[in-house]
Amino acid sequence: MTEFLKKIKSKVKELKKETFVLAHAVADKRTPVLAKIFAAMTVAYLLSPIDLIPDFIPVLGLLDDIVLVPVLIKTTVSLIPERLLDELRTRIDSDEKLQKKWYYALPVIVIYLLLLFLLYKTFSSK
Repeated sequence: MTEFLKKIKSKVKELKKETFVLAHAVADKRTPVLAKIFAAMTVAYLLSPIDLIPDFIPVLGLLDDIVLVPVLIKTTVSLIPERLLDELRTRIDSDEKLQKKWYYALPVIVIYLLLLFLLYKTFSSK
């Protein structure tokens, strides 16, 4: 069973490499609008420090990485024209990789804090 999980995790890592392509696709004018929306959602989710299902929960914690991330990436990649994808991949190979910066997570954290505040206000007002 652990060998199976290792294979799945390696496939997910390969798919996560496509994140760089998707980040560039969001900025490219030739990317269709629907693909830009999916690409922005995918990149935001992958850069977010908060998972849908926390990783510390055994087995279930990997569920979003095993199911949700590949589905988001494959769906988004299928919406982008192949010629544009090839060009973006070539550009990324020659460019420097995107650097992870802590402030990319700020919008996601603000949204989660706002949701927590709204839940608190909803259930505490009696």
